[in-house]
Amino acid sequence: MKPRIDGTKFGSITVEGETHHEDILIRLDGQVKKRKKKLSKAVYGTSHVVSLAEAEHIYEEGAQPDVPVRSDVPVRIIFGTGQSGLLGLSDEAAGYFAQRGCQVTLLPTVEAARAWNEAEGALVGVFHVTC
Repeated sequence: MKPRIDGTKFGSITVEGETHHEDILIRLDGQVKKRKKKLSKAVYGTSHVVSLAEAEHIYEEGAQPDVPVRSDVPVRIIFGTGQSGLLGLSDEAAGYFAQRGCQVTLLPTVEAARAWNEAEGALVGVFHVTC
């Protein structure tokens, strides 16, 4: 079951009543994990650009349109790009997701949380909680 995001503000996100003070990754099975932004920082010197290595970590079988939970609802990865929207995908990460048929949505974190809560089907979420 997909966990509900209760809210977010600069520096935190609350999921099912638990507040996280770090970027998070929500897996297909609903598990909330700390985002492995070191994978991107090692390549770009910042965690504001998602690297290929981090994209490979984020991606899961089932997060693609040809393996939908419901055939009428596309499967996707939702990125909360930060309170000001600074997080982005590298060209390599975008290409990686595209090759796997993933529908990727990038929105400022407040809007991404709303989209997450309203979305149906198999979802993976990545939420940047600061800038």
